[in-house]
Amino acid sequence: MTSLQARLDQIRPRITSDDFLQGRGLGKDVPFYAFDYPPAAEGEVSDHLEWLIDDIGKKTDLHVAHVNVFELAIEQLKRRNLYDKALSMEKSKGVPALLNAIKGPLEPSKLSAALMTELADQKPDMVLLTGVGAAYPLVRTHSLLNNLQPFLDSTPLILFFPGRFSGQSLQLFGELQETPYYRAFRLVD
Repeated sequence: MTSLQARLDQIRPRITSDDFLQGRGLGKDVPFYAFDYPPAAEGEVSDHLEWLIDDIGKKTDLHVAHVNVFELAIEQLKRRNLYDKALSMEKSKGVPALLNAIKGPLEPSKLSAALMTELADQKPDMVLLTGVGAAYPLVRTHSLLNNLQPFLDSTPLILFFPGRFSGQSLQLFGELQETPYYRAFRLVD
């Protein structure tokens, strides 16, 4: 089994290659990729991503967009003046009531539209998606990805996933029930 650091070291050459950027070898599939990792390594992966984005920005002409799904969800609640209400509801009525109340504003189609609005001015060469562990259970990763497919077209999206991705299903934190998701490829093995 390859170490996490060895897998992290494979990311930069992979995502800056012409084959990756031009979607060679994908046929007509969407260029969605997943990099799974142990949830306990969140800090290490986050530090590496910070370095990676900075390094690519300094040494290439590529524009990398980084979207944290948890921060996007919080921003959506704040835009609709629901964030403070949501915090109060969680304290007074509990998490199940909160989840029921905010499922409308955070439904995948609305979040994907907000993400695309955020990316509209950037015109990125690729999108790095993080924060899905922190966003759970507010946002379900597979639903968000399904809603993003029609919008990103040929722009590669890389999901950084704290859990397991088998190539056929996502299992957040490596413990929750597996959710079928067939439209992504493993970024590196």
